[in-house]
Amino acid sequence: MKIYVDANARKDGNGTQTAPFKRINDAAKIAVAGDEVLVAPGTYREYVDPVNAGTQDAPIMYRSIEPLKAEITGGEVIKNWTQYKDSVWVCRIPNSTFGEFNPYTVYVYGDWYFAKADKHTGCVFMNDKALYETATLEECIEAKVYECSWVPEESVYKWYTEQDEEADETVIYANFQGADPNKENVEITVRRNVFYPSKTGVNYITVLGFDINKAATNWAPPAAYQEGMIGPHWSKGWIIEDCEIYHSKCAGISLGKYKDPDNDHFFTYKYVKSPTQMERDAVCRGQFHGWLKENIGHHIIRRNNIHHCEQGGIIGRMGGVFSIIEDNHIHHINNMMELGGAEIAGIKMHAAIDVIMRRNHIHHSTMGIWCDWEAQGTRISQNLLHDNQRPAFAKQLSGGMMSQDLFVEVSHGPTLVDNNILLSDVSFRFATDGIAMVHNLICGSFTSVGAGTTWRYTPYHMPHRTEVMGFMTLLHGDDRFYNNIFVQKWPSDPFITKHDQDDGVDSENRVVGTDQFDEYPNYDEWISQFDFSRPANMRELEPAHFGHLPVWSEGNAYLSGAKMWKKEVNGYVNDAEARVELLEKDGKYYLDTNVYELINDFKGRMINTQILGNAFEPDQPFENVDGTSITFDYDYFGEHREVGVIPGPFATMEDSKKELFQDW
Repeated sequence: MKIYVDANARKDGNGTQTAPFKRINDAAKIAVAGDEVLVAPGTYREYVDPVNAGTQDAPIMYRSIEPLKAEITGGEVIKNWTQYKDSVWVCRIPNSTFGEFNPYTVYVYGDWYFAKADKHTGCVFMNDKALYETATLEECIEAKVYECSWVPEESVYKWYTEQDEEADETVIYANFQGADPNKENVEITVRRNVFYPSKTGVNYITVLGFDINKAATNWAPPAAYQEGMIGPHWSKGWIIEDCEIYHSKCAGISLGKYKDPDNDHFFTYKYVKSPTQMERDAVCRGQFHGWLKENIGHHIIRRNNIHHCEQGGIIGRMGGVFSIIEDNHIHHINNMMELGGAEIAGIKMHAAIDVIMRRNHIHHSTMGIWCDWEAQGTRISQNLLHDNQRPAFAKQLSGGMMSQDLFVEVSHGPTLVDNNILLSDVSFRFATDGIAMVHNLICGSFTSVGAGTTWRYTPYHMPHRTEVMGFMTLLHGDDRFYNNIFVQKWPSDPFITKHDQDDGVDSENRVVGTDQFDEYPNYDEWISQFDFSRPANMRELEPAHFGHLPVWSEGNAYLSGAKMWKKEVNGYVNDAEARVELLEKDGKYYLDTNVYELINDFKGRMINTQILGNAFEPDQPFENVDGTSITFDYDYFGEHREVGVIPGPFATMEDSKKELFQDW
């Protein structure tokens, strides 16, 4: 059945083509498996709460009849502003407007939140640009540039809120820098979510072609209720595609965790167990909550334009398993720098088991892709990442995170990173085991090699399943580097960060290459610790059991001063100056590079699953999610690689001149 919705209909109807509903949520109450909800152009200021599930063979589809012309928003226009002082105006909103959730009384806060908890989940927007919140009215009036902002010229637009308890009203002051808010498009967020089922198990929903914006989402860490502006809420088989998703206070899309009242921000409210322990609990309790391959995940997030969210573009803990995230443009995430903590990235996934992230373009975000815990069977392939680094003029936020294109943390693999273009000044944060990097262009450094994990015992799983196989601390190593190009594009001097509370500093590596693994054993050195000619002594072998795992490195090219692992096999070094510049023209992106001229006739061998072997702890091959082997005989564009294999993400020198990504 087709159900019709039109916000501009003359009057509310019954969902037929001649008498459409005026609200999408009315259709969401009655849509059942196989139905298609057709939404006409217009603005829908509502919360859509799908009630019924579709099936794999008969999903429920919500479709904007004209792509991106149906807007679903958690914002409301405010026109009752009165001038307070100079460029500051004030409005008063009855608290009954907000129902059970008032975004102007709830602060962004929770486990793994490190910045000062003084920002509300609500926000004020003028002409689709977010204003910056202040802690006092005086700061709103003064309107100083916010030193941590990545866009300082916008940070002088301020807002401040307080409660008038006697009148039961929310009072908002805003500094519009000379603009008359009653003549501009000024909105405030009033709804917590925009398209998000309130119950779990609402499976097989497709959301196609909507403009989705402005939600008062709260901080969504892994051992908590992970809400987003749009998402499946612990369900299976959603497809979100061809949408524009922006201006969520925290998360744009959440593929995240079930709500567990006994383990929801446990550390924040009770303190008595470490947040890492509560994450281990969340993994094990997940089985009780139905965390099985048959029940959860298998989502597709495709061709969306996701931007200007302040925690993450796409997040998820456990609920995103077996999903595909492809062809998305994710950009300008956490640029306001009002929020800070360990959950911020373009894509931040915990337990990305058998998740494929491919052909995404991610840039101008605090981090590009962050896979935290259980990146087992995760494949990061054919992505373009750049400018995921704090601008030099922006002050480091106290509690903010360091920047990089990729971060894999406290996982045991196998995690496969192939055919990517990594152009930021840090390419990969290596606080993990079990990585294979194959045919990438790497212009940034490796950081946290052998560090950043402390004593955290984290799980690994039965291959291609969610059932836990075991727990182990991080030994570091078990990493493979084949046929990559390393370029020292950025300065090689260590990056120094001063501590907030004392005179101490942190030093972070900026030398590009595999030399950070110089003290790690190769396989022959590692296996020689185990004498198979006599019975083993467990105590004698303890140093070997808790020492670094081996590293493999072969067929890589090191250019412009990039440094090679001292045990490299068939490596190539050319210290001549390499040029790698990303050019943008009319929303299309190209590389201007001479790296293939510098490589000359250097060749490697074809790499496959058998050469990569198995990740150590789960004893699982670097293979496809269906268990079949991979041969890396295609490149960034999907073009075929000939037998004479050159390093890097392109099959031929000519391929490096092609268009990398077309902007929206």
